[in-house]
Amino acid sequence: MRSVFYVLSAIMVIGLAFWAYRENYETQEAQSRSVELQRQISEARQRLRVLNAEWAYLNRPDRLRDLAEINFDRLGLLPLQPSQFGKIDQVSYPAPEPLPITNAIDVINIQPQEEEGQ
Repeated sequence: MRSVFYVLSAIMVIGLAFWAYRENYETQEAQSRSVELQRQISEARQRLRVLNAEWAYLNRPDRLRDLAEINFDRLGLLPLQPSQFGKIDQVSYPAPEPLPITNAIDVINIQPQEEEGQ
C-alpha cells in the first residue's frame, strides 16, 4: 500500500512540476506581449502628438487667411460676418414623440370605492 502511495505522490509531484513549468513560460510570454503592447501604445501616442502639432501648424489663422486671399478667384472665400449666423429662435427642433400608452384606463367612468368600516 505504501508503494502505491509513493508512486501516486511522485506522479503528483511530477505533474505539479510540469504545470508550474508551463505556467512560468505562459506568464513570461504574457509579460513580453504586454511590453510589446506598451511600446506600440507609446509609439501611437507619439505619432498622435506629432499629428496634432502638424494640424495646429497648418490651421494657423494667418496662414489660412493668406491661402484664402491667394485662391480668392477660384474659391471666393470671405471672412465670416456676425450677420451670417442664425438666431436661436430660428432653429426648428423636432416635436417630442408622444409617450406610448399600453394599458389605457378610462378614469372618467370609474366609480369611487366606498371605504370599509363606515
